[in-house]
Amino acid sequence: MRPVQSWGRLSADLHEVVRLEHPSTVPSQVKACPSGLAFGNGRSYGDVGLNPGGVLWTTTGLDHLIAWDAANGRLQCEAGVLLRDIQRVLVPQGWMLPVTPGTQLITVGGAIANDVHGKNHHALGSFGDHVRRLWLVRTDGQLIECGPDLQPDWFAATVGGMGLTGVVVKVELQLRRVTGPWMDTETLPYGSLDEFFSLADNSEAGWEHTVSWIDCLAGEAARGIFMRANLSQAGIGPQPRGGGRRMPFTPPLSLVNRLSLRPFNWAYYHLKRQGAGRALVHYEPFNYPLDNLLEWNRMYGPRGFYQYQSVVPRTVGPDATKAMLREIALSGEGSFLAVLKTFGDRPSPGLLGFPRAGVTLALDFPNRGERTMRLFERLDAVVREAGGALYPAKDARMPRDMFEAGYPRLPEFLPFRDPGISSAMSRRLMGS
Repeated sequence: MRPVQSWGRLSADLHEVVRLEHPSTVPSQVKACPSGLAFGNGRSYGDVGLNPGGVLWTTTGLDHLIAWDAANGRLQCEAGVLLRDIQRVLVPQGWMLPVTPGTQLITVGGAIANDVHGKNHHALGSFGDHVRRLWLVRTDGQLIECGPDLQPDWFAATVGGMGLTGVVVKVELQLRRVTGPWMDTETLPYGSLDEFFSLADNSEAGWEHTVSWIDCLAGEAARGIFMRANLSQAGIGPQPRGGGRRMPFTPPLSLVNRLSLRPFNWAYYHLKRQGAGRALVHYEPFNYPLDNLLEWNRMYGPRGFYQYQSVVPRTVGPDATKAMLREIALSGEGSFLAVLKTFGDRPSPGLLGFPRAGVTLALDFPNRGERTMRLFERLDAVVREAGGALYPAKDARMPRDMFEAGYPRLPEFLPFRDPGISSAMSRRLMGS
């Protein structure tokens, strides 16, 4: 038994860890160790990937690319393959994953379990929209093959199903054709939420990728940096800088605090403002800027951090966002990694998928105990009133009734749960 790292903080509870290494042996392995949970690369911020006192079936040994149809862009791979490895093998061949989140360092299985989204939701939807087949092992040894057009009820339950329907061992993905790895980008500073929403709405038709950093310490004034991009037709461009930098230690106190946040945010805003304009960049630094600093979560100190990511309907998005920023300003808390963007009118293919039409705000807060929890309760009230929801992949504390209200298709999902699979999150939000 050993502790297991979630990205937000270390679970103090012990897990029995069983390594899965081949799809053919997974049925017997999970059948021999029930009450388990599949665990990928551990990048979920909360407790969706933890099973304290129980078993974790680690999937990073299921890391093989199985078959590649170069004519049609169809890839069959095992569920433990990292998105980064797919990209680095196939982008030079002219193919790219259509949707990826803000890190490449997650497994394909994890991307499906959380139905992750990227900066191009309005154009290409979520990760699950590009899964053509998946093979699911149940703890009774049953193997289920499903897809959008094959046992679609099982597919809808598994995409965004938080790993609770079984262990995904193999997947078939549809990739997209690209000219190269470069993106035509434009960076635009903005000085108010009204300006942000105008930029977001006016960018959807002509730009595939849209996202913004927001200075949440500026209150309702809400200055920020809006970034948009399209895949480039350029035949040559800049290469990404060498990665591998690492946060070398965990400081005794969070480096993100009241003394550091305001100068951090001021410097970031003005640095990006000075560099505003158009540029040709490699897809990696644009899509995954934090992957260039490994173990960046250490900067929050030994108590770790919480991420709070919400989505609210577009009709109430401006008012709800202003209300959340107001609560953050009143609390004296703050976030450096604050991301504001809009989702398109494309519901998730999964019953419990997070992406939906609306406005999403993602904020990182150092764990300051009860003070942080009180802020979250006030933010919850805003999201509830707006008819919104929180993102399970980044949650560790949302109330059960809020989960049920935000995910009204939960009753449809529950019959597909595997009785031999449980997580800290499922026990907290579903009772088992």
